[in-house]
Amino acid sequence: MSFTSGFAIFFIIWWVVLFAVLPFGAHSPHELGQEVEEGHAPSAPVTPRLVRKFLITTGVAGLIFGVFYYLRTNELITLDSFPI
Repeated sequence: MSFTSGFAIFFIIWWVVLFAVLPFGAHSPHELGQEVEEGHAPSAPVTPRLVRKFLITTGVAGLIFGVFYYLRTNELITLDSFPI
């Protein structure tokens, strides 16, 4: 596997994991009993904690990619493994 294809696979895994992690701990002002400020979306989270979510996403994506890389380099999974 080349660096470019490995990076592309990691990038795709990272985005999928990010969309799974984004809702964790997100609370709208309505859920917390606060009033929505003018100009803000009522569904916008009060404290999104994006840096923390990016770090969690990177760690989880790294683990998933590590398992994929191990399976791919040891030829435990190949394209022929999938019924296409």
